[in-house]
Amino acid sequence: MKEKLKKHIENLISLTDDEFSLILSYFSFEKYKKNDFIIQEGENVKNCYLIVNGLLKLVYDDKNGKQHIVSFAMEDWWESDFSAYFSQTKAKMSLMCIEDTTVFSLSFKNYQKLSAASPKMKQFFLEKSNSGHIASQNRILSFLTSNAKERYEQLLKLYPLLFQRVPKILLASYLGVSRETLSRLSS
Repeated sequence: MKEKLKKHIENLISLTDDEFSLILSYFSFEKYKKNDFIIQEGENVKNCYLIVNGLLKLVYDDKNGKQHIVSFAMEDWWESDFSAYFSQTKAKMSLMCIEDTTVFSLSFKNYQKLSAASPKMKQFFLEKSNSGHIASQNRILSFLTSNAKERYEQLLKLYPLLFQRVPKILLASYLGVSRETLSRLSS
């Protein structure tokens, strides 16, 4: 499993074996079962997660009890309630396993220590953060400028594997449409 972490990091920066050993010492390896909550709304968010195997959904439950899917995360993606993680506050969203999932977990304290100890990792985290911001802005723009069919086609083009792994009801929620509308879009 540690080779997956090394390969993931080396997609952006090169590492010596000693550098990777140091980096690895800051992470924990964890396993979760399908339907487990990794983060629950209202809890303190202590960790962010790099998904090694599996699939997660980040959800927000509104005051009317409706669940909104903010994002999905699969292999080689990072996920958390990042607002709560970086501000060290209580989660506004929940992170739940759609499949059995294994992750590398990084506590906020270890994130700070690792960033201070390794300029390479500080740069790595900056690049990952920037990519995440860009993806979030693109999703917001998609909701502002695209109709349901266009959002569906864009998601299919960008992440075809999601359509094989995520139940249609969850895809519909993510796209902001009913399951019936999603069925019409996909036919």
